Amino acid sequence: MKKIMHSDQIPANAVEQPGAKGAKMRLLIGANDGAPVFAMRQFELEPGGCTPDHEHPWEHEMYFLQGSATVLCSGEEHPVRPGSFAFVPPNEPHQVKNTGHITLKFLCLIPANQNCGCPIK
Repeated sequence: MKKIMHSDQIPANAVEQPGAKGAKMRLLIGANDGAPVFAMRQFELEPGGCTPDHEHPWEHEMYFLQGSATVLCSGEEHPVRPGSFAFVPPNEPHQVKNTGHITLKFLCLIPANQNCGCPIK
C-alpha cells in the first residue's frame, strides 16, 4: 500500500518521556502503513527544547530539515544544521537539543517493530 501525504496532515503528539522538553513527534510511515522494516518519524523541538537523554537496543538514523541543534552521543556534542545527518548505533546514549531560535525539525528512522506507532511516553 502506498502513502503519499504532507507531514502537516499527520497529528503531532507530545513527547512525554522524562527529560523531554518542548518536543513533538509525527509518525509519518510505520508498520500500520504496511512498512515492515522501517518507521519514519518527524520530530519538532521548540527553541530550547530537547529529546530525553536515552538509549535503546536498536539503531536509528536522523536527517535534519530545519533549525540548528546539538546531538549529544555518549557525552560528545555534535552541532547539526539543515542537511546534517546522524547515525546512532544500538545502546548509544543520545539526546537532541535545539540550540536555535526557530523550531527544529528532523526525520528519525527506526525499526518499524519498535513502539513508534504510539505517542512517545
